[in-house]
Amino acid sequence: MGQIDTTVRAVLRDVLGLDAARVAAFDATTPLFGALPELDSMAVAGVLTELEDRLGIVIEDDEVDGDMLETFGALTEFAAGKALV
Repeated sequence: MGQIDTTVRAVLRDVLGLDAARVAAFDATTPLFGALPELDSMAVAGVLTELEDRLGIVIEDDEVDGDMLETFGALTEFAAGKALV
């Protein structure tokens, strides 16, 4: 999970333009969608596309919901689950 965690942090930093120290401080309970102004509905597409590219995964439209974007931990767990398939 370490590589997935690192990749998710890098994607959030790069796509959303977040400060590296801020992203480094994220833990599993850090709220994302609705809490980060940078992560609006348009930015979600960019984050998911970048995760697909960097992790070599495919995220189907019907897999995208509020739960997977609710916290840093939820997004990381989702990405890890996709990477294992």
